[in-house]
Amino acid sequence: MGLAKTLTIAGSDSGGGAGIQADIKTFQELHTFGMSVITALTAQNTLGVHGVFPQTLEAIEAQLDAVLSDIGADAVKTGMLFSAEIITLVANKLKEYEVKHVVVDPVMIAKGGASLLQEEAINALRDHLLPLSTVITPNLPEAAKLLERDEMRTLEEMKQAALDLHTLGPRYVVLKGGHLEEGPAVDLLYDGENIHELEVERIQTKHTHGTGCTFAAAIAAELAKGAPIKEATETAKAFITAAISNSLEIGRGIGPTNHAAYRTSLK
Repeated sequence: MGLAKTLTIAGSDSGGGAGIQADIKTFQELHTFGMSVITALTAQNTLGVHGVFPQTLEAIEAQLDAVLSDIGADAVKTGMLFSAEIITLVANKLKEYEVKHVVVDPVMIAKGGASLLQEEAINALRDHLLPLSTVITPNLPEAAKLLERDEMRTLEEMKQAALDLHTLGPRYVVLKGGHLEEGPAVDLLYDGENIHELEVERIQTKHTHGTGCTFAAAIAAELAKGAPIKEATETAKAFITAAISNSLEIGRGIGPTNHAAYRTSLK
């Protein structure tokens, strides 16, 4: 089928660790052709988000039409969408162009605590985008907001949340357990019938900027190449584990992961 094509619809991180920049690096490392639709510009570095500047609906629509009407995409990954209006526009375009695989990373809060999604946009995400998605990849705080409940603190609570998230419309759910306070880092994949646990040793580092973006982008790249969901998720888990294990001590705050580490680990 030639080179698989992957599109990220997300915010730009001027610091290069998350968002569009992390997604494109991941797409490249996993041998797909990466493209982007920028929903917002952020003034951002390892110390935090210092400004968010959403793009106009006209600009976002023009980018979507330009890419999807000509090049197309074997998989689309969404990240920071910021507002209900942007979410609705993106959902309508994904339906119009009949995109096969949609990976939704429901980005809500930056590592430093800055809000990246307006409160009223959560309903739009739940109502318009999740039913279109192949897979969603929330962390525990994001899952709690989507389900309108307290954040889960145990593996059993996570398993119930994965089942409940599935009722919102996605074909598959990957619930990330990095926020659990104890034990290994466990992510759950629910395929509609079975829950699969993806467990690795917890890595002690503060340099985790962009991990959620990178993980979802890796799943999208593997789906674009035709991998089944379990294999795609396992590759993404290996990719992000290598990236965190070899994180880059850049900047004075929460540094980025190393997107080239997975390729090096295969040699």
